[in-house]
Amino acid sequence: MSCSREGTSCSSGGCATSTMENHSQAEGGNADNELRERMGKIKHKILVLSGKGGVGKSTVAANVACSLAVKGFQTGLLDVDFHGPSIPTLLNLEGRPVYSGPAGLMPVEYNRGLKVMSMGFLLKNPDDAVIWRGPLKMQVMKQLLEEVMWGDLDYLIMDFPPGTGDEPLSIAQLIPDVDGAIIVTTPQNLSLNDVRKSIHFCHQVKIPVLGVIENMSGFICPHCQGVIDVFKKGGGETMAERMGVPFLGRIPMDPDIVEASDAGVPFMGTQPVSKVSVAFDGMVDCLVGKIEKNI
Repeated sequence: MSCSREGTSCSSGGCATSTMENHSQAEGGNADNELRERMGKIKHKILVLSGKGGVGKSTVAANVACSLAVKGFQTGLLDVDFHGPSIPTLLNLEGRPVYSGPAGLMPVEYNRGLKVMSMGFLLKNPDDAVIWRGPLKMQVMKQLLEEVMWGDLDYLIMDFPPGTGDEPLSIAQLIPDVDGAIIVTTPQNLSLNDVRKSIHFCHQVKIPVLGVIENMSGFICPHCQGVIDVFKKGGGETMAERMGVPFLGRIPMDPDIVEASDAGVPFMGTQPVSKVSVAFDGMVDCLVGKIEKNI
């Protein structure tokens, strides 16, 4: 990958992270203005949250972003899961260099409609553990928002770690005009109990809940194409109705999703007419409709 502008090539992180720190220190009091300027070029900002890990949140974030790009929207995907950045793997971008310069960091171009930035790009070794306390997480979060050169975007999708910790709280404090959050769950009670906490969190920090997605909602048999309710079905919709938040839809389990994810190709691009892709497409249409109508 080549860089057409003046800057430094940073493969896997130490240089890019240092540049972020130096740039932020040099700017000093101008940092807030820079944050507002960067974010002001992005029309819509959406958080993707989950109450617990293992529900397919990053897969949902990647496919929502790719679906938006396919529909013609200029889209950014920001992976701020410090402890398990999955987006580089899901999009086959592992090891891609990040270019930095006086103006900030250039996101990695996945295709003409989608730009990506992940903490995974900034680690010296992909197996390194990020062991940071809350204040440092918030500082790095702010730097990512200030210094990544997204340019003009229609949508910025932000993939967060599970739970209700420092990362989504930081965004709520730093970006007052977030459009809202997508909450990802699976149908069983174990996941739903944690998702309720995510919804309460959004209410407390005044982030609108754009909708709940019930992932892994039935298993599509690769032989007969019938659907088996492995983790039950409908729990996410019932919970959303009881809590008074929108329900965006269900995504069934499909063995091909695993193959696509391991190959680093979004499922939306490999199986455009599958039940999963049709479900994603309908949910993204619903999401765009809600946002464009200024819900």
